Amino acid sequence: MKRPLTRFSVPPLHTMTRALAAVAMGRSAPDLVLTGARVLSTYTERVHRNREVWIKGGRIAAVKPAGAAAKAGLVSRDRVHDVAGGIIAPGLVDPHVHIESSMMTACAFAEAALRNGTTTVFCDSHEIGNVCDAAGVEWMLEDARRAPLSVYLTVPSTVPATNATLETAGGDLTPAKIGRLFDRWPEAVALGEKMDYVAVASGDERSHAILAQALRRGRPVCGHIYGREFVAAGAASGITDTHEAIDRDIADDFLENGLWVFLRGGNPHTPWHSLPQAIRTVTELGANPKRVCVCTDDRDADDLFLFGLDWVVRQARAAGLKRETAWSCGSLHPATRYGVDGEIGGLGPGRRADLVLLNDALEPRNTWYGGELVIRDRKVTPVLERALARPYRYPRAAYRTVKLPRRPKLSPDLPAAPVTANVIRLVPPGILTAHDAIRLAPASSWEAHFRRHDLCFLTVIERHGRNGGVGHGLLQGFGLKRGAVASSVGHDAHNIVLAGTNDPDLKLALETVRRMRGGVCVVRDGRVLAAVALPIAGLLSDQRAPVVARQTTALKRAWKRLGCRVPYMGFNLLPLSVIPELRLTDRGLVHVTTLRILPLLEPAGATLK
Repeated sequence: MKRPLTRFSVPPLHTMTRALAAVAMGRSAPDLVLTGARVLSTYTERVHRNREVWIKGGRIAAVKPAGAAAKAGLVSRDRVHDVAGGIIAPGLVDPHVHIESSMMTACAFAEAALRNGTTTVFCDSHEIGNVCDAAGVEWMLEDARRAPLSVYLTVPSTVPATNATLETAGGDLTPAKIGRLFDRWPEAVALGEKMDYVAVASGDERSHAILAQALRRGRPVCGHIYGREFVAAGAASGITDTHEAIDRDIADDFLENGLWVFLRGGNPHTPWHSLPQAIRTVTELGANPKRVCVCTDDRDADDLFLFGLDWVVRQARAAGLKRETAWSCGSLHPATRYGVDGEIGGLGPGRRADLVLLNDALEPRNTWYGGELVIRDRKVTPVLERALARPYRYPRAAYRTVKLPRRPKLSPDLPAAPVTANVIRLVPPGILTAHDAIRLAPASSWEAHFRRHDLCFLTVIERHGRNGGVGHGLLQGFGLKRGAVASSVGHDAHNIVLAGTNDPDLKLALETVRRMRGGVCVVRDGRVLAAVALPIAGLLSDQRAPVVARQTTALKRAWKRLGCRVPYMGFNLLPLSVIPELRLTDRGLVHVTTLRILPLLEPAGATLK
């Protein structure tokens, strides 16, 4: 019986050396020959014409002149695949991605990734860790082992993202738990993004104890740093990469301080497309791209198909990198960063036969995973279809994570006297927010304040069954005039986050999320316009990728119809109390740089800003 199509389908190199050497020397036949190719070498950043790739046991045995296997009489025609002058390149390697952001399981995620030529990802599963603790991370690892994709783990490092006085999470990954994940799971190759960069710079004892778990094991540490003033302290604490280079100058600081920079490309209509600015450290300031990679970070199901890592590579090329360098930033460079360039990232003998057939625009047409053709002409092949039909089944506990208070108060009381409101103001087009203090005179309804100041309610509800906490806020600049939206993906504690203009629609939105056991929805005038059910940990669908993508497309359309100016993935970040300046958690308004809880309303004339 053939082994299942997973990362473990390809035998380890130490069991293959004699067979690979025999094929490379022409003493035995390859299993497959890809001939008539232009070969993109990430080692020398050149394209070689008229080549063929010999494959044995899911690994590359040799790269030879086109026609060499036939001339030597080594293979029959049925083992030869003529790519007719197309470009053969190594499969893409995403150095920083959150699978949960796609709202799909790892098995479902694989389909979209492989269509885009991505064969390996380094995943930080901090989202499911925030909900289900170490058990959730291990469920995701079991899922990843079943997936037809190479998935490595960067162990979640900041769960919860802040201390319990600022938010309530379902998980608490202590230094000891993180150490056990490293020791139990070989695919745990690095410490995931250290999001509490202020605490790291301030010398927080727990933060540095977590760093020590990776450093003492010789594992690299991934970073998440906003603000040039924090770069040196982060590097001094052992952090050696970041995906948060939002402009040229901080990207240059990161490189000069010895960090790898992951240029994040995203849907250009969202705040996640920082690549065009950050890449200017190379194109304008002359930095060498040898420690530069490209990554996706967060992708929903819809954008994963449209804006995959291949699209990010093309964006890097459009921004000024040469074709071969751009592809290397998406393959060899990430593999080198994590020390697995002897296994993936290039077309050297002994490497996995994770290959992509490209056209001249660097658009993937075919993908081979461990020597198996899984995508042909952008479509799933029968071998991949069989693998996708046998996904990992999450345990029952994963479907029971939305535990809401019975009758939470969804909006604050209307003030009867003049007050100053501490308001969260959106700062387009990014994911930062501002803290504004707005004077509110007595009014007959909240609607009058909303019209005058472009406000709506913002509410966060604890959903882990811990304390039933509810945080109330006012959101400025969101654009919502009627209706409500709700999500169980409120980063990073993943409590329920709602925005709306009236209690009935807020209540319907919350009940819809409760009924789905987690998800995202849009409602207006007592009717659900669109919804995506996420019953696994309130984060993941259990449907195939194309189904989730269609549901996500419908959700985005409804979201836009309500006038929401920030995409729903940006909306999900409004409780993320590590991104400046003001956020809302189930504990209340958090002033990020001072880590203080602020009141929503205070006597007129006062402000804590």
